[in-house]
Amino acid sequence: MSNITIRKADGSCRTFTGRQAWMLRKLIDAGSAGITLLETSGARCSHYIYMLRKSGLNISTTSEPHAGPFPGMHGRYRLETPVTVVAEAA
Repeated sequence: MSNITIRKADGSCRTFTGRQAWMLRKLIDAGSAGITLLETSGARCSHYIYMLRKSGLNISTTSEPHAGPFPGMHGRYRLETPVTVVAEAA
């Protein structure tokens, strides 16, 4: 099981494991561009974002349109909390 430990600007540290760690890594890697669930394959992605928010991370959501056979709107998620990765393991 993967894990990632981060430090927030206030000095507090937190370790995330499994899919929460995976989603956090995706958000960190995406930077200000953010991610969409259309681009990020995985089951229950919105739940992992929800859990990261519950843990105190600020993750913004902006709506943007998409075309294709089922046009509509989707969310783009961005990690707004500045974090530093302290440790990471697969």
